[in-house]
Amino acid sequence: MNGTLTDVPGLSVGHWTDRDAATGCTVILCPPDGAIAGVDVRGFAPGTREIALLDPVCMVEKVHAVLLSGGSAFGLAAADGVMHWLEAQGRGFDTGIAKVPIVPAAILFDLGIGRGRASWRGGGFRRLRGRYKRPRGSRNHRRGDRRHRGQNGRSWPEHERRRR
Repeated sequence: MNGTLTDVPGLSVGHWTDRDAATGCTVILCPPDGAIAGVDVRGFAPGTREIALLDPVCMVEKVHAVLLSGGSAFGLAAADGVMHWLEAQGRGFDTGIAKVPIVPAAILFDLGIGRGRASWRGGGFRRLRGRYKRPRGSRNHRRGDRRHRGQNGRSWPEHERRRR
């Protein structure tokens, strides 16, 4: 046990960082049959996708992944790639016509911090393929490039550097 999300059986987590744009995203992949989720939305301008589905009165009971992204509203596009990957795996809410992956997403506003803007369209697929099971390094590992890089002089794990 290392006190992270990956201690929860069936969850795996992946992260991607665009160093030039100083942003990134994290995908939390649920077990194949999904997981029950809940949310508390706060703030003056929340950027979300499919959050309303988490209301207990809705028909959908489980989510298949959760995306947390930078990039302001542009970052929500990364959920498209995650949905396509899950669909290819046969995961999703069975509508009787197709299985529709449920991927709630939330963003934070980090525009203007780095140079330029990340390309998010369809990027969730790339980010999910690189998921990992057990994070390495400090407890703050994967909380974002800007926080982790300065911590105790530690660098990214080898598997993360190969993908950049």
